Amino acid sequence: MVTRVNAQLEWRDVLGAVKVRLNIGRMAYAVEPGLYAVGNPEETSPVLVSANYKLSFDYLRRELGGLDVWILVLDTKGVNVWCAAGKGTFGTDELVSRIKAVGLEKIVSHRKVILPQLSAPGIAAHEVKKQSGFQVVYGPVRACDIKAFIHAGMEATPEMRMVRFDFADRLAVVPVEIVEWAPHVFLLGLAMLGLSGITGVSYDLSLIWTRGFNVFMIVLGAFLGGSILVPALLPWLPGKAFSIKSLCVGLVLWGILVSVLNLALDVWAMLPVILSITSFMAMNFTGCTTFTSQSGVKREMRYAIPVQILLLITGMILWVIAGIGGSL
Repeated sequence: MVTRVNAQLEWRDVLGAVKVRLNIGRMAYAVEPGLYAVGNPEETSPVLVSANYKLSFDYLRRELGGLDVWILVLDTKGVNVWCAAGKGTFGTDELVSRIKAVGLEKIVSHRKVILPQLSAPGIAAHEVKKQSGFQVVYGPVRACDIKAFIHAGMEATPEMRMVRFDFADRLAVVPVEIVEWAPHVFLLGLAMLGLSGITGVSYDLSLIWTRGFNVFMIVLGAFLGGSILVPALLPWLPGKAFSIKSLCVGLVLWGILVSVLNLALDVWAMLPVILSITSFMAMNFTGCTTFTSQSGVKREMRYAIPVQILLLITGMILWVIAGIGGSL
């Protein structure tokens, strides 16, 4: 059975995209695998292949206005094309199986399927040809180029083959990271808030509204700095490792917060806290980029995470010591 879909997204689709960008229901945002029709495709119409992650599916179909095409959706377990190719769910076996399941050879007269370029790591084109009779043609990196690609006789320009990771791309994934880590950072802020009342003689609740407010704002600022400023400034930050790239941002944030907030003896206590949080959030961004490898990320984590933990613990200890020293 072929499901007909519109190239124009509805408000529910837009709302769904906003929700998954905010990490709401992201792991269950999927469409049914199978064959879909956009426009009025015939037996000679192109066949595009996509993942069943609904955001990927919607981004593809919204670029197909005015075209009559088939979309073959693979079961990638709700994962986008590039990640699914790396995991193996957007792979040779699934593609061959889906071609046979929908009876594609009976629906189209040609024997070509157009795959996203970023699916290549999971596909053995010669095996697809051998097992299904269909030739794999790799389309452009971005869905916005698919119409021009088809009109050009399925010939891609160098620009269509280029993987870009510009300012908008980097910031597009920021909301997910913020929403995912905000509860953990909030708990850390509360812990630092509680430590703010410790003095050399007793526990002073009034300090929670002075020292506590300062440290809470510092934790929040470091969190947002590592989550937003590092991705935004990524090409210009020195160093290769993301945990190192964050140092400049952390130092600048420390300088700004020191000048804005009345930190007194807490100045040096906050430096390791800020560096720890910004470094961790920056390192966490590596999974969103187009140029990091799994082995490289694991290697960085092995040395960076212990240092980040040590910095955070050191900062918390210095924070308590500063509170005790300030009360004596």
